[in-house]
Amino acid sequence: MLSSLLPVRSLLVAIFILMGGSGFLSTLIGLRLEKGGSGTLMIGAVATAYFAGLTVGALRAGLVVHRVGHIRAFAAFVSLLSASTLAYALLQHVLFWASLRFIDGLCVAGVFICLESWLNERAEPQTRGSILAGYMIALYSGQALGQFLLNVGGTPAIPFLLASILVSLAVIPVVLTRIAAPLPGQDAPCSMRQLYISSPLGFIGAMTTGLMLGAFYGLAAVHVRRLGLDLAQTASFMSVVILGGVALQWPLGRLSDRFDRRRVIVASFGATMMASLGLTVTDGMGAQLLALGGVFGGLSFALYPLCVAHTNDRLAPAERVAASGGLVLLYSIGAALGPTGAATAMTVFGSGGLFLFIALCAAGTLTFGLWRQASSDPVPSDSQQNYQILPRTTPIAALLDPHAPEQASARPSDPPAPQRIG
Repeated sequence: MLSSLLPVRSLLVAIFILMGGSGFLSTLIGLRLEKGGSGTLMIGAVATAYFAGLTVGALRAGLVVHRVGHIRAFAAFVSLLSASTLAYALLQHVLFWASLRFIDGLCVAGVFICLESWLNERAEPQTRGSILAGYMIALYSGQALGQFLLNVGGTPAIPFLLASILVSLAVIPVVLTRIAAPLPGQDAPCSMRQLYISSPLGFIGAMTTGLMLGAFYGLAAVHVRRLGLDLAQTASFMSVVILGGVALQWPLGRLSDRFDRRRVIVASFGATMMASLGLTVTDGMGAQLLALGGVFGGLSFALYPLCVAHTNDRLAPAERVAASGGLVLLYSIGAALGPTGAATAMTVFGSGGLFLFIALCAAGTLTFGLWRQASSDPVPSDSQQNYQILPRTTPIAALLDPHAPEQASARPSDPPAPQRIG
């Protein structure tokens, strides 16, 4: 595996550093707004702005990459992200911070598109799995470790300064790399209507996963702080959820390869609902909170790649990359709506309304999945493609799937498919 990663080490170092600097901003911003007296609905609105930017970026940032090239586009996105990170220290105002979070989302989407298309260009058929695994390890470990920057003392501006420094440093491995940038290409379109017809459970599951995880990233830190956790404990909780999200993806995926994948998806939504209900009634820092957080992360993070795999089981190989674009867009739309829905629940039911909202989302999809199992036949086991762990970033990540069709792999820097989805 290590020999496969050496040719792309500069790109993996870049995403690790960048996620270390930017991955904890949603936690930090939620806590700062809470401390400054902003209401839950306003905190949710700021979180929504980030995911809205991420959605728009997934639709449009690929055009920038196509026009100016990967290195220039990456440098531009990172520079703007670094500047917006510094700007938080200038003025704490909800509308100002919401605008900055929208810019952050745009930039992060652009970074993902640059790096994922570049990694796909360098991946050979026999090394795709290793490169995808290395990319996910770098992404999630950087995000998990970055949470501990919450503990940095000094003036209120210090965490933003450190985040900006790390984001700025992330550009160095890329601008100095000797890796050739990929060439542009074209995609085949996939309509949302066709996507739903092909896989109703994959369609609904991807959007619901966005609702749940958008709500979590936007408001989980606020919830646990209201339980009485200090900054160090809040950072530990967020890190445990993120790392737990990596731990259970492989075993759940292997299970879904052996049985009707719908059963695994339905069971995972059901278990996510139970873990969320447990987190709703858990008070204070302790082993129970961390254990439930790890289980919640492991289950909820696995739901998106399970839904992608189930959708791909029902599509022709040539349709899968374009369909991935539709699923990413659905996830992003859900993530943009999730913080507002959860904030409303927290306003009505108190702090525990966050995980109550998540539990209700999981319960709704659980019910839908049971109906789909009763009303349609499963995909034959010999027709199921192998499960592949995938990040919820851009459609380009789907090209790193070792089972992706060769014709898709030959188009490394396609602009994201959602821009042509009807």
